Amino acid sequence: MGSFKSSVFFLVLYLLEGALSNSLIQLNNNGYEGIVIAIDPNVPEDETLIQHIKDMVTQASPYLFQATEKRFYFKNVAILIPEKWKTKPEYVRPKLETYKNADVLVAEPNPAGNDEPYTEQMGKCGEKGERIHFTPDFLAGKKSDIYGSQERVFVHEWAHLRWGVYDEYDNNKKFYLFNGKREAVRCSTGITGKHKVQHCQGGSCIPKPCKIDTATGLYKEGCEFLPSRDQTEKASIMFSPSIGSVVEFCTEKNHNKEAPNPQNKQCNLRSTWEVIKDSEDFKKTTPMTTQPPAPTFSLLQIGQRIVCLVLDKSGSMSNGNRLKRLNQAGKLFLLQIVEQGSWVGMVTFNSAAQVQSELVQINSAAERDALTKSLPTVASGGTSICSGLRSAFAVIRKKFSTDGSEIVLLTDGEDNTISSCFNEVKQSGAVIHTVALGPSAAKELEELPQMTGGMQMYASDQAQNNGLIDAFGALSSGNAAVSQRAIQLESRGLMLQNNQWMNGTVLVDSTVGNDTLFLITWTTQHPQILLHDPSGKKQDGFVVDTNTKMAYLQIPGTAKVGTWSYSLQASSQTLTLTVTSRASSATLPPITVTSKMNKDTGKFPSPMAVYAKIHQGSSPILRATVTAVIESVNGKTVTLELLDNGAGADATKDDGIYSRYFMAYDTNGRYSVKVWALGGINAASQRVTPQQNGAMYMPGWIENGEIKWNPPRPEISKNDLQGNQVCFSRASLGGSFVASGVPQAPIPDLFPPCQITDLKAKIHGDKFINLTWTAPGDDYDHGRAHKYIIRVSASILDLRDKFNESLQVNTSDLFPKEANSKEVFVFTPENIPFENGTDLFIAVQAVDKSNLKSEISNIVGVSLFIPPQTPPEIPTPSPPCPDINVNSTIPGLHILKIMWKWLGELQLSVALG
Repeated sequence: MGSFKSSVFFLVLYLLEGALSNSLIQLNNNGYEGIVIAIDPNVPEDETLIQHIKDMVTQASPYLFQATEKRFYFKNVAILIPEKWKTKPEYVRPKLETYKNADVLVAEPNPAGNDEPYTEQMGKCGEKGERIHFTPDFLAGKKSDIYGSQERVFVHEWAHLRWGVYDEYDNNKKFYLFNGKREAVRCSTGITGKHKVQHCQGGSCIPKPCKIDTATGLYKEGCEFLPSRDQTEKASIMFSPSIGSVVEFCTEKNHNKEAPNPQNKQCNLRSTWEVIKDSEDFKKTTPMTTQPPAPTFSLLQIGQRIVCLVLDKSGSMSNGNRLKRLNQAGKLFLLQIVEQGSWVGMVTFNSAAQVQSELVQINSAAERDALTKSLPTVASGGTSICSGLRSAFAVIRKKFSTDGSEIVLLTDGEDNTISSCFNEVKQSGAVIHTVALGPSAAKELEELPQMTGGMQMYASDQAQNNGLIDAFGALSSGNAAVSQRAIQLESRGLMLQNNQWMNGTVLVDSTVGNDTLFLITWTTQHPQILLHDPSGKKQDGFVVDTNTKMAYLQIPGTAKVGTWSYSLQASSQTLTLTVTSRASSATLPPITVTSKMNKDTGKFPSPMAVYAKIHQGSSPILRATVTAVIESVNGKTVTLELLDNGAGADATKDDGIYSRYFMAYDTNGRYSVKVWALGGINAASQRVTPQQNGAMYMPGWIENGEIKWNPPRPEISKNDLQGNQVCFSRASLGGSFVASGVPQAPIPDLFPPCQITDLKAKIHGDKFINLTWTAPGDDYDHGRAHKYIIRVSASILDLRDKFNESLQVNTSDLFPKEANSKEVFVFTPENIPFENGTDLFIAVQAVDKSNLKSEISNIVGVSLFIPPQTPPEIPTPSPPCPDINVNSTIPGLHILKIMWKWLGELQLSVALG
């Protein structure tokens, strides 16, 4: 028992470190366990794909081991196989593994032909990534000449995923000037190659020397760096593992600090190996003295969803209308959220547990209605959470194994015996989602989803915030195809007085509309309800449940695309409106919004970051209006506008991930997170992301002195970048987090401005330097900073390591703008040599009114290039006419004789008039 408690403690400790995803990966004696590689349900059945995955991981393990100086290897991997594939005896049911927590997703390319391997990274340097993406063709080895072999690319992507490093190339800026020379963006500079442009005409292509832009000194667009196949340089994997000699990450000794690549920008010029050495993984391990074993694999096939509701009906549930609200939320889940074909059971508990319903398969509305009648209606007694969990396990085991089953646990009460069933929870193989209701729910509650990969949610007693319904509305299956999952379009609430109206609109876009439900709740009396579809037709037929104080309308067929309007009237009560729907087609990916915090726990004064990922399939949705509301256990709410601008908390601009810092703590305890996203005339779906965090598309190679071009990278057309206009509305629950260390009011100002991460510099003429960046705030990315400090140096490392000693630029006429505004500053370097061919490095630091300083910005370099003067053209004098020998035998001279004779006769004729 002691060893189990110890393992649980370390697992919880690991999960509290702030991994962005719900990954099950653990590091055990240098070996990575619990890796989940999922095959997307839309991938056609192909057993060879499973073998390709095994081969990739098996061959990647020794490559990783060698690259990390014998520290890490792949120990075991679970491969998730779609439900629709044929069953086999060796395929077993998953336990905690789901598509939602998969570390690698194998899916068809989107758009077609784009097989680029990449890793989603929401966070900053050193923060774990979300998920690696591969395609079947890549895993089959059909793209190895372009990206590199599968096992090497897997290690490249693993470094993104696990250690939060970035690429050491840049698709948008392939060359830079340093010491007056043109260099390819690479690491290390020991990698050799040629600079060529491919010139194609009439169906044939030939390599030509790159032309130089006389304005910048760089090569013109189209120039590529083609590395030699035969190299001796060993670094770096984050530049291109496709180079045969590359078997290491760049270290502090061979890292190319001057190259303008994402790694230098995001990681403060640190090499990838320096970032890896700072990771928790590295600190927990020492080099191995023996070779690691080959990885092992388990084949898991997704099956039917099995879920049991475990609902608190103790005496405290009678407070604050909680039991009624539980019934409203429970009915939404049973009537709308849980997928057809799922098995559902129900247990209630107070001092002891009672089985309300054995497992029932949802095949029609009849089963759904029957289950809603089992929801608890009377609250009394104490709170025994473990009795409820044990009873749920027993209900499930009557028909199935608990492996891969789900338990939804709701409680509002304290229970100091909850840890007594941790062992059973861990061994059950069940995923547990928790909903903490009100301010007094057991503090240990979050440990259950952290142990099992479930969701942790919190709902306050403020009914107008709709937190409880949002929590149950977020409980779609982690394994269902996205076309089957319920999608929340709206979630609103309002306290009305004096016959006020609650008016609003809901956008039903073309990607959703099936199984659309409008749900309205109230606290005292049935309100007046007016709902009109986009054509203006009034919608009647709401089913009214006066006992539960709710009404709902299921739209038959597919709801009309457009703006639905509603008006609700009541007096002196709280109303809420929730709208959910499903995808309109199994082949058209719906627009989805997933939101989360970067950590499960926040400790004052460290800021949290809230993220919302808005995509349609793999295409990011740009220029949406995204708002997050964060509610504390006190009921206080803070509203944040989330941005996709590549500044502040946002790591990458225009990737469909919207972010913002949160530091407006007002108390210790739980906080809930909800996000609204609205797409209007400015929002657009972008089909291709210009720069992803993934393996480089190698344009070609130098083999035995000859150029071997690869097929050109799939072009990104202007239409793709501009995107298709999309109008939509979504609501998304981002779970909850727990804050600690918050002092009593007044809370001191301990928040500096955030780091500037998008500083850019250009030279105008031969003396002016133009800087642009996004303004930070007084507190991270909120408010207005007090002043800027700009310093320059001829040494990039001196500027980073001795910033305060570097030469300061006069910024007396530079006044900071409001956070997230665009800043522009032009200056002339003074007191520092700046001649043709010299390099200058620049960084900015923001200071707030409390004299708290930000980290120094990303460092940018400029290289003064004065194009050589072209000597003036001297006109060439025409040669004198040669004497003509009329007796010459030069061919054609007889023609000249005739012309001379004719001209002479003409002149005589003119003279005679």
